[in-house]
This record gives sequence, structure tokens and C-alpha cells, in this order.
Amino acid sequence: MTDSDMLKRTIEAIDQANLQDPNEEMVGHQSLPKEYAYSQHMTRWLFELEPEPSDRMQIACRAQHIERWTMPRSDYGEGRKNYLLWRQMCGRMHGRRAAEIMAECGYPKEECERVETILTKRKLRQDEDTQLLEDVACMVFLEKYFAKLYDDKPDYDREKWLHIVRRTWDKMSPRGHEAALKLAEGLPPHLLAVLQEALAEPEA
Repeated sequence: MTDSDMLKRTIEAIDQANLQDPNEEMVGHQSLPKEYAYSQHMTRWLFELEPEPSDRMQIACRAQHIERWTMPRSDYGEGRKNYLLWRQMCGRMHGRRAAEIMAECGYPKEECERVETILTKRKLRQDEDTQLLEDVACMVFLEKYFAKLYDDKPDYDREKWLHIVRRTWDKMSPRGHEAALKLAEGLPPHLLAVLQEALAEPEA
């Protein structure tokens, strides 16, 4: 089996898994399973940031939220500590599932383990692939979910939003920053104002 065949089979298997998501997201005028839609956003931004991505990065981006609905946030209780625990457990699950699918599609063990490491984000800032995955995820958040989160959280005060933007910005590389600033030109005025204020006054 050729490398292109393995990649195609792996991407198709990840898509089939995410198509089972019972939650929906509107993309244009079409309703899609939420995590399937998310995976499409991830792939699109990957190619925006890296025109010729490796197989492992295409797989990692497609599997960033694989089957996330099976691990609900509500199972982990309230508060930031529990939120971070949930995120950590999700990352481990996503990495494990991606590695399992890759192995089934013929990838060698070391490549499966490499993608698993990327998805757990254990080496953020130390590993170029892991950092690229984070840049892609941040771009998807800013483009597709920032506005919705803002509308869904009217109880968040200005400082909370500034903190969210700064935290997102701090996770990104210079390449991600450049793409984010370009994207920001098309943000609604109230979100652009939050972004500009957050970047003008770094958090103490």
C-alpha cells in the first residue's frame, strides 16, 4: 500500500468516526455533525498555514476532536481545574484513537506514536508539529467560534474576554500571529475591539 493510500484510508476512517456526532453545526446553509465540521475547518486552516503539510499533520488536524462528544465537559464538574483536566483527558483520547486508526490503515508504530504525541500537546513550543496544530486550532477558534462564544456568554465581563484573547494569543507562534491579524480585519467591530485592547495591554 502506498503512503497516499494509507493517508486516504486514515482520513476517511476519521471522517466516518466524526460523522457519528449527534450534535450539529451549520456550515453555510448545510447542517453537519459538529466534530466533522470542526475537522474540515482544521484541515482548511492547516493548508492555509502550511501549503504542503506532512501526512502526520493532516491526520492530527483531522483528528483534533475525534469523537469528543463521547467525553462530555459536564462529566468533569465546574471550575477551571476540572476544565483543564477534561481538556487533558480529551487530548489523550484523541491521540489514542488517531494512533489506533493509523495502525489499522498500515502506518508504522513510530508514526502512530508521533501523531499521538502531537495530539496530546505535551511538547507545545518545543515541537514544530505540535505548535502548528495549536496555531491551526487557534485560527479555527477565532474564525468560527469566537463570535458564538461571545454571544453565548453574556455574563463574562470585559476582563474575562481580554484574558481569553491573550491566552489564545500566547499559545500561537509568529506565523499564527500574522494569520490572526489578517483574519482580525474581518471580525465584527466589537470582537475586533476586544482583540485590539487585549494586544495593546498585555496581561500582568
